[in-house]
Amino acid sequence: MRERRYSVCALDCPDCCSLFVEIEDGRGVRLGGNPAHPVTQGFLCGKVAQYLDRVYSAQRILYPKKRVNGGWERISWDQALDEIAGRLEAIIRESGAESILPYSYAGTMGYLNGSGMDRRFFHRLGASRLDRTICSSAGGAGLTAALGARVGAPPEDFRFAKLIVAWGANIHGTNIHLWPFIVEARRRGARLVVIDPIRTKTAALADLHLAPYPGADLALALGVAHVIFAEGLEDRDYIEKCTEGADSLRRLAAQYPPQRAGSLCGVPPEDIVRLARDLATSQPAVIRLNYGVQRSERGAAAVRAIAMIPALTGAWRHRGGGLLLTTSGAFQINRQALERPDLQPHPTRVLNMSELGRILTEASDPPIKALIVYNCNPAAIAPDQNRVVAGLRRAGLFKVVLEQLQTDTADFADYVLPVTTFLEHTDLYFAYGHYHMQLGRPALQPPGEAKPNVEIFRLLAERMGFDEPCFRETEDDMIRAALDSGSPYLAGITLERLEAERSVRLNVGEPFLPFAAGRVNLDATGLDYEPPLESRLGAAELASRYPLELVSSKNDDGLNSTFGHRPRVEAQNSLLWIHPQDAAPRGIESGHRVRVFNGRGAGEWIAKVCEDVRPGVVRIPSVGWNKNRPGGAGVNVLTSSRLTDAGGGPTFYNCLVQVVRCVDHSDTGSYA
Repeated sequence: MRERRYSVCALDCPDCCSLFVEIEDGRGVRLGGNPAHPVTQGFLCGKVAQYLDRVYSAQRILYPKKRVNGGWERISWDQALDEIAGRLEAIIRESGAESILPYSYAGTMGYLNGSGMDRRFFHRLGASRLDRTICSSAGGAGLTAALGARVGAPPEDFRFAKLIVAWGANIHGTNIHLWPFIVEARRRGARLVVIDPIRTKTAALADLHLAPYPGADLALALGVAHVIFAEGLEDRDYIEKCTEGADSLRRLAAQYPPQRAGSLCGVPPEDIVRLARDLATSQPAVIRLNYGVQRSERGAAAVRAIAMIPALTGAWRHRGGGLLLTTSGAFQINRQALERPDLQPHPTRVLNMSELGRILTEASDPPIKALIVYNCNPAAIAPDQNRVVAGLRRAGLFKVVLEQLQTDTADFADYVLPVTTFLEHTDLYFAYGHYHMQLGRPALQPPGEAKPNVEIFRLLAERMGFDEPCFRETEDDMIRAALDSGSPYLAGITLERLEAERSVRLNVGEPFLPFAAGRVNLDATGLDYEPPLESRLGAAELASRYPLELVSSKNDDGLNSTFGHRPRVEAQNSLLWIHPQDAAPRGIESGHRVRVFNGRGAGEWIAKVCEDVRPGVVRIPSVGWNKNRPGGAGVNVLTSSRLTDAGGGPTFYNCLVQVVRCVDHSDTGSYA
């Protein structure tokens, strides 16, 4: 007889699904979406529907292990914890605690296992702090500069829109639970416009697809603003009552008529005019903005400019109108109580995770002597991969990795500690694509000796002699402290209520119109568009060597490197999409092995000649496990560690490359 238990998908996705696992004879046999959840609506994405293959993978790490003579030796938890604590204490004595760096991101979106006991541990240790910028920091900075808060239109309200603009948002691949609301809106007559350099699955289903140059979204947004002002389509009443700085934006937009904006962004001027008119006259109009836009040098400015458009048109006044990038700003938990920054013995330095290669190879005062990695696979996902790998190979760097599978990063570790999946521990979950707080309890028993991050850092704190009571708190204690924030959004949301209901909508109002009467900042200071650095330098010498722009957008079948163990994911990551106009002069046909390279690195992929990319642009889906790639080179051997204009994010999508055909499959050095 099957038993059904409920949990929450913890992976880095805006949907944050409520799900169930069916259990038979103590083993999970099927995952499904919770039909009672208003966003999950009874289905899961194809990636997570198969998540049990990760839980029960033959590659699952079941016991602590230690590197010995180039191989691995199984050890006990007591030995692992004692030896790790001893090494950390020795490093602190020799070089100070700031020579220790934690490195983590969103391998779990749970508060406790993602930013709870670990933060307490490293704060108390006095370690260097990590600026977690690698995904959304530039977009968050741009959104906050325009709107003052990281909130937006609820996904459920997209059904009321008459125009939906997916701007850098491949909804089918990375936000599938928004799609049913879009389908409902289209049945009522709504139009869907997709703005994306790549013809994604979502773009293929759109009424109109605009394909700007990578990183040129700011120019397109300013061209849209120009048309709205020039044709008198702005909502003057909303602008007067609910915004500030509109004259600044009007002056800047006047410099971007459709002809100029079109030449800068690669979108036909008539399409810019059409888009602007539709956004102004098809109310409610809503923009689903996603994070690809901000992975460029002017990414924060692009997000800021796009976020201004619904204020120009008054779209925020309408249910189903406005913009959605993230909802995370509404989850106003008590982070001070959860993370305990007050435990720091003194203010410690902050290091940007997007510059890991530089940090490991160049940082001094003091240099990094220990790296503790969890919820992340930096050997694959960090930019400037060759430099990162050189840093991980550096003699004298002590490395501890908490993992479920033997990733690229785990291969460099001195100690690997087995951790639970989200189906095997308790956690509290926020979302960045809806407004429902959720509680997850263990649905499955952890295999082998796997432990939650919370427990591992609690045990390490004990070994280090940390006697503060917060290190003895249970998961339920931590959840209660986090919920006790005083935010009106969380009023009445308690552990007991979450236990009973599993998912509780925040107190954001119904309908939630976050900027219907708010002060939107339209001051355009600093918003003028400039082409990306590599393109500016490359107008002559650089672009003659590397004439193609690379976009390494998300793999529809993967999620960062989480599913890098799946052959299907690697099959997609092995492809280089290239337009026929770029393939023909290089003698490249679909199926040919090609070399992609620039001044930072090189790798081999298989050509997919298609018109889903525009001429001058190539695409490699990202990211997988480098160990599965020829020569161990993933796409991030090509990307740089240059940072965005604000927020300190990486510029993954401003990357120039050259592509040549490999002569034959036995030749690894000569290319036609």
